[in-house]
Amino acid sequence: MTAPGWISGPGFARWCGWVLAFAAVMTGLLGWLGPLGFAVLLSIVGLLCLPAFQVSEADRPAALALLVLVIWACGSILWSPYRPDPLWSSNAVKLVCQGLLYWAAYSAVRRAAPEGLRRAMVILMVAISALATLIIVEAVTGAALYQAVRQAIGDPIRPDLAVRNVAQGVFVLAVLWAPAALVAVRLGWWRLAVLMAAAIVAGAAGLAADAPIIALAAASAAGAAVYRWPKRAPRGLAVAAAVFFLTAPLVVWGLRAQGVYGQIHEMVSLSWSMRMDYWSYAVDWIGDKPLRGWGLDASRMFGPGIRLHPHNGALQIWLELGVIGAAAATVFWVAIFHRLERPQGDLGAAAGAAAAVSYLTFAAVSFGVWQEWWLALGALAVVACAGAQRLPVRAAKAATAQAARRASTSHPISE
Repeated sequence: MTAPGWISGPGFARWCGWVLAFAAVMTGLLGWLGPLGFAVLLSIVGLLCLPAFQVSEADRPAALALLVLVIWACGSILWSPYRPDPLWSSNAVKLVCQGLLYWAAYSAVRRAAPEGLRRAMVILMVAISALATLIIVEAVTGAALYQAVRQAIGDPIRPDLAVRNVAQGVFVLAVLWAPAALVAVRLGWWRLAVLMAAAIVAGAAGLAADAPIIALAAASAAGAAVYRWPKRAPRGLAVAAAVFFLTAPLVVWGLRAQGVYGQIHEMVSLSWSMRMDYWSYAVDWIGDKPLRGWGLDASRMFGPGIRLHPHNGALQIWLELGVIGAAAATVFWVAIFHRLERPQGDLGAAAGAAAAVSYLTFAAVSFGVWQEWWLALGALAVVACAGAQRLPVRAAKAATAQAARRASTSHPISE
């Protein structure tokens, strides 16, 4: 059998299922021990499933927007003040590889055999549930388990740094809980969905990570809205995303001009005031080059006013890639939410909206746009949502029927 024949046959479909299962197993471990490893994990998955790469007609708007964004970002290194050493380690090179490999990982969901995809989704549900349990334990004990692991491998860590590292797992959980919860609900294990949500609250409270609480609330509201209004809500979210990416500099500038920005700055905590300082500096620099931006990774050069990046995805894209980058990012996210429109309420669309809103919430207040692990986590969320939405209906029905049989046999008198 030739290689192309194997790729188009059932053998490759089973292969994709097992690769996705491997990714699901590693997701829980990396979420607790080292989220930076997500970049490696998604690259491996994409490389192993590279023959699955395909851009469907429905995916073309988002794919085209990503292509424009990557091309413009790569070209902008010509005028960027930031010069990586060596050049091959620049984000321009990484973005090209990530775009190819991460899309291949997403395409693997469509190519995976139904039984293999179901196996991978069940493993993902178990892995995220285990991560949720670990986060609750770590929140109560001050990251004692993580410290014990580091001690066992001969790499001890200070308690405060251990808490900070484990807190990253709360962000991971907040992005991935929606697709994992969808799998749990469809298989009749809805209590695991409650566990995941509770772990986000516990982790945020016990590990000093306030952003996940905001993300959980926003994601839950978005998911409920999409389920209640399956056509209007995704369109509203698309408009909100467009407003965020297109008007972020104008909003900060307007609030400063009215004096409101300074009043808010004086009332918030230190971490939020630092973010607001970054945003204010970013708007000043954006005003100098609003059309083409300062170039990829230029925000690294604006210290001490900005530390590494502005901690706001929209402002960072405006600062580095200008109006063209902001427009491409807008088209991408509008296309994402447009794909969630349904004729009637659908839990899959609701989970997709929740994951997207959670990711955008963190992008607005926490992480840099080009951080490798953060991009990989976003790609993993897309893979997880696509897999959960494709979970065979018969699997959910079978699980429900089995649960009903157990209930009926445990209460014979009521029958």
